Amino acid sequence: MEQLSFLMEGFAGAFTLANLLWVLIGALLGTAVGVLPGFGSSMAVALLLPVTFSLDPTAAFIMFAGIYFGGMFGDSTAGILLNTPGAGSAIATTFEGHRLAKSGQAARALATAAMGAFIGGLIATTLVVFFAPYLVKMATAFGPAEYFALAVFAFVAISSVVSESIIKGLNALGIGLVLALIGIDGQSGTSRFTMGSQQLFDGLSIIVITVGLLALGEVLHVASRIHRDPNAARIPASGRVLLSRADFRKALPAWLRGTAFGVPFGVIPAGGAEIPTFLAYGTEKRLAARRGDTEFGTTGSINGVAAPEAAGNSTAGMAMGALLSLGLPISATAALMMAAFQQYGMQPGPLLFERSGDLVWTLLASFFIGLVILLIINMQFAGVWAKLLLIPRQYLYAGITVLSMLGVYAVSSSIIDLWFLLAIGILGFFMRRYNFPVAPVLIAVILGPLAETNLRNALTISEGDVGALIGSPATIIMYALLAVALVYAGLKHAAERRRTRTEARVLEDVSS
Repeated sequence: MEQLSFLMEGFAGAFTLANLLWVLIGALLGTAVGVLPGFGSSMAVALLLPVTFSLDPTAAFIMFAGIYFGGMFGDSTAGILLNTPGAGSAIATTFEGHRLAKSGQAARALATAAMGAFIGGLIATTLVVFFAPYLVKMATAFGPAEYFALAVFAFVAISSVVSESIIKGLNALGIGLVLALIGIDGQSGTSRFTMGSQQLFDGLSIIVITVGLLALGEVLHVASRIHRDPNAARIPASGRVLLSRADFRKALPAWLRGTAFGVPFGVIPAGGAEIPTFLAYGTEKRLAARRGDTEFGTTGSINGVAAPEAAGNSTAGMAMGALLSLGLPISATAALMMAAFQQYGMQPGPLLFERSGDLVWTLLASFFIGLVILLIINMQFAGVWAKLLLIPRQYLYAGITVLSMLGVYAVSSSIIDLWFLLAIGILGFFMRRYNFPVAPVLIAVILGPLAETNLRNALTISEGDVGALIGSPATIIMYALLAVALVYAGLKHAAERRRTRTEARVLEDVSS
């Protein structure tokens, strides 16, 4: 095949000592910045962007390949260890990953995440090389109505899956939608819920909300229980670093399922990797319930880490393909990469392969090299990162608070964001106190603007005809799947309530 010969030429260009060194440096720097709570892969690319401007284009983009995927690998590390994901794409990984860490299996969770990131990125990059034109056709079939249906599907499906109570899940979703409405309406220019403050015109940053709910909320929750439960803040750092054969066999289907979720979203501008990671997590939770897997939601399940991590990195890999072939930045990190191309006088798109084919194929080859290097680094460092949990609890949680504040302040240099961080942290504390799930809040904040914009665009195009929202096969299929998921979730919750009441009556009878 023609693509294979071009890729071999790319490997020939990438396999030089200098280029391998740039990939390694980029991978180390990207991982190091991505590990920091509140920074993430996009921050890694933004902070390290000026470093590459003194290099020639080939060396610069090879280093960017390492930074890009290194940041993705690092995003989940802080989430697993400290319950503070570096980016929205790592939120779903955090749920089961942090449970594994608290049960003494931090290194195992990190190894599962590293392998999932490698498998997802490898499959996606391979598809970019050979099948990008076919996936691009799928992306062009989506219009405003399809994007709105996709967002609604993600809203309701996730809210009903991640919570023990559908009502609490939908209430949490409502909280997230309210937070997403803060700021200036992009279409009318009207301010909403800003209370007259100009600093709220841009809305609340997803970094503020994510770090507040997950990190600061967890710190406050642990602090409130520390005297009643001295072990509440103790996270053991022991555990196996390498995955056993049984672990690998168990996680492999989850890695592949997660990759299947992530690949299509890499070419669909639907909010980045958040939707596929949450959908992959929800799927694994449903499958765990069907199997009777008691680890999921208690001590932590490696499938709950494997699937979201593979989904996030396969989305990232396909996003680079969409950027190179279409000039379409799917995520914030891809947008920064596009800015880097433009800095060198290049415009990503179909003509890039004709005008700068040598650079593009060398860059694609460096993706494969970078993924292998990152797998080696992260598998070796999984035990080292887990040693962070040996830090005395009072210093660790104080450090989480300081790094959270620093990460939020570094994004906007705004004091008011720190006050909002504290307020949302208190909200996260009360949500934990009364068993409200935080995942629906986060997915609503991330996808709320996308849903609103596409709803209004669809109604504008159809001149107010609501029927246009279900006028295509794709929307009909998504709403039908949503209806089935809701009925299934309702029946499942009703059965669990009946079982709980039955067990309570039996205990009462026995005690009497």
